[in-house]
Amino acid sequence: MRKFEFHNPTKLIFGQGTLEALNREVPKYGKNVLLMYGGGSIKRNGLYDKVVSQLKSLGSVVTELSGVEPNPRLSTVHKGVELCREHQIDLILAVGGGSVLDCAKAVAVGAEYEGDMWDFVERKAIPQDALPLGTVLTMAATGSEMNNGSVITNEVTQEKMGWGSLYSFPAFSILDPEHTFSLPRDQTVYGMVDIMSHVLEHYFHLDSNTPVQDGFCETLLRTVIETAPKLIEDLENFELRETILYCGTMALNGMVSMGFAGDWATHNIEHAVSAVYDIPHGGGLAILFPHWMKYNLSVQPARFRQLAVNVFGIDPSGKGDEQVGLEGIEALRSFWNSIGAPNRLADYDIDDSQLQNMADKAVRFGPFGNFRKLQHEDVVQIYKMSL
Repeated sequence: MRKFEFHNPTKLIFGQGTLEALNREVPKYGKNVLLMYGGGSIKRNGLYDKVVSQLKSLGSVVTELSGVEPNPRLSTVHKGVELCREHQIDLILAVGGGSVLDCAKAVAVGAEYEGDMWDFVERKAIPQDALPLGTVLTMAATGSEMNNGSVITNEVTQEKMGWGSLYSFPAFSILDPEHTFSLPRDQTVYGMVDIMSHVLEHYFHLDSNTPVQDGFCETLLRTVIETAPKLIEDLENFELRETILYCGTMALNGMVSMGFAGDWATHNIEHAVSAVYDIPHGGGLAILFPHWMKYNLSVQPARFRQLAVNVFGIDPSGKGDEQVGLEGIEALRSFWNSIGAPNRLADYDIDDSQLQNMADKAVRFGPFGNFRKLQHEDVVQIYKMSL
């Protein structure tokens, strides 16, 4: 285990009926609120009316930014920054899934910066401040409700990249499982794949003496595997939604990943795909992750064996580590297939015409990945395996 520092300032407000927490949290920051949300599902399910009613009862002056995209775009960030400046916004309130939250984080830091927020994504500048951000989560997936990470797409350059800052943690996040009831089956599946992928990104590391962290990760994976088949058949089951919602937060709030450096190559590879083709992030991960695993099985076969045995219950008797590890990879693929996740890039009508272009985008900042450094040709090979 390596030395580490841990800090997470987000107040997590979790459980049924927690939307009322807006009454005590919002007034801490001021009257002028920028309400950000996506394509309108919160209007159809009634959450929008509840949020606006509470804000108005507090005397808040509400400015709205709707239509945040599933892969949030830089142009939308720019709109949000302009609104913050024009209306002297005191608090940004993001109501939606991870994309809305990611966009809101970008707006929050962009509003306190004289240049273009994209400078932060390109590592040309470091945020020095941000507007306060509160969130009301409607999808279990990214963990953005309790971390400082964000992914933004520059639609002009067709680049999709992650960034983070000490200033981009939400001040508070409200998670009521009932707010995820209306999430369609396919989006629920993508969210659970994303959660598992975050855990797997943590799991594949090269540091030693991490039995507690490994146990946390394995428990999260087993819990999603046990819960997912039930949830997709019973989308308004409170306890199942509650379990997955909590898994999503814990998978990427730093609690299970202290003391080691996870890999994170597969996310980078997928970002390049969805930058070019605008596919669902969870769908891309479902396709790519097992192929990344096969490509890197030989790096540390014992790690793959541990996953196969402890999470998927593979019998290791009389088998070498690579064989057991391969069976674990196949078990992961079979599980994701069983809940309806895609398994080939062809499922999104993606052929080999953009492989070099996507690999160029993936290696924008050079070789990447902590489990194994991937070069341009490595990325191309993983894409080819995924066609």
